[in-house]
Amino acid sequence: MTVTLEVRDNVGTIRLDRPPMNALDVAVQDRLRELADEAARRDDVRAVILYGGEKVFAAGADIKEMQAMDHTAMVKRSKGLQDSFTAVARIPKPVVAAVTGYALGGGCELALCADFRIAADTAKLGQPEILLGLIPGAGGTQRLARVIGPSKAKDLIFTGRQVKADEALTLGLVDRVVPAAEVYEQAHAWAARLAKGPALALRAAKESVDAGLETDIDTGLTIERTWFAGLFATEDRERGMRSFVEEGPGKATFR
Repeated sequence: MTVTLEVRDNVGTIRLDRPPMNALDVAVQDRLRELADEAARRDDVRAVILYGGEKVFAAGADIKEMQAMDHTAMVKRSKGLQDSFTAVARIPKPVVAAVTGYALGGGCELALCADFRIAADTAKLGQPEILLGLIPGAGGTQRLARVIGPSKAKDLIFTGRQVKADEALTLGLVDRVVPAAEVYEQAHAWAARLAKGPALALRAAKESVDAGLETDIDTGLTIERTWFAGLFATEDRERGMRSFVEEGPGKATFR
């Protein structure tokens, strides 16, 4: 398999494995969507890691495959491409990208689908599609602008330049930079911590933030208010508040 899902300590790792560069061809894209849907459904998966291995996250689309496509073929394929990445972005659980080596083009777009990005100090990220006479087509023009702001996103998209990990951190494109050998374990630690949290509250938090960014603040506040009140019907809310009152903060065990 070019993409797999492995579960440890309630953390699911979606692992790209298409040497040498994890090129994101149609088969990989479709498999990503299948596994994102599986991770979303499975009760034993409480948080997710996106990982390409020790050497590279994903260096982009399969250019040879794309070169063979004409306009009609890409009209038919482009929605499937976006749907694969959207399925990852909509996993209703915390998702962290563990970025090693290159995360370019579709690789960068895949990392942008995560809630949090941990990068190796040797990582390089970018959206080089303009150098092919194209623009990002898997959500890059939309998610990148939302993550780092429109002007910084336009700089990366217009120039197609690659940024090293330290600049990516400054831009806000990644959230933490660590030695390359520690990327996966730090991502697993982040995910494992959240996997012990209240699953429905985490889903509510993620959906409230994500949906709120797509609308006006009044509608966003309505989304937040609805989720906030709804969580008062959950056992985890009862356990969390009881533990706080009886034992102090941060000691609750959630189901």
